[in-house]
Amino acid sequence: MDQWTEKLDVYLDGELPASEMTAVQEHVRGCSGCTADVLSRVQMKRAIQSAGQRYSPSAEFRQRIRQQISPPSQRAPWRIWVPAASFAILLLFVSLTFVTMRQRQIASQHLYSEIADLHVSMLASANPVDVISTDRHTVKPWFQGKLPFTFNLPELKDSDFTLIGGRVAYLEQSPGAELIYQIRKHQISAFIFQDRAMGSGALGDSLARRHATFNVESWNQNNLRYFVIGDAGAKDIQNLANLLKQAAQQ
Repeated sequence: MDQWTEKLDVYLDGELPASEMTAVQEHVRGCSGCTADVLSRVQMKRAIQSAGQRYSPSAEFRQRIRQQISPPSQRAPWRIWVPAASFAILLLFVSLTFVTMRQRQIASQHLYSEIADLHVSMLASANPVDVISTDRHTVKPWFQGKLPFTFNLPELKDSDFTLIGGRVAYLEQSPGAELIYQIRKHQISAFIFQDRAMGSGALGDSLARRHATFNVESWNQNNLRYFVIGDAGAKDIQNLANLLKQAAQQ
């Protein structure tokens, strides 16, 4: 028990080798004590992340900083004043651009950390889905009335994927759909949320990345934000993403 407990924090941070990651996942699914421990730690991480967001700088604070770094007005010959003012404006522009880019980077990292935690919670849960079915025509209607939007699911008949089921997930306090797919021995979470709930400018239109242990594909379509995450290969993640994109066009 102790040897597994010592690995849980590294497991949640996605820093375990792939072979050990699979072993820990299998152990957690069969050990009620470790399952409860993982869920508790994920909840604590999300609480800490949420608390950190409460202290983001307000618009009034940023305005005061702009005023403080602006050069004081002083009378000087135009040949001296113009270059100094130009430099100050350039410096202010660069500073604001850096702050904006940094804020977007932090927002993006926060969202991907939340998505990874939701996926890990599903893997560790004894009841990972609220609706169990391999039929999209059963899963999709289940979400009606539970979410403020609708979505389409792909036909998997000629693919290697199996739809295990789904459940309602929450990101940034907004409800969305978490769909669990399986390919070979890997489970993949596909999340669908309203794009406006993600915050303005937090993510680009399309993004594929590696989140330590997990491969992630994310994009915007029909005012919805999609995330596909799992420890399956990047090609499998991309193939599932393509199926969801095609379904959304129907």
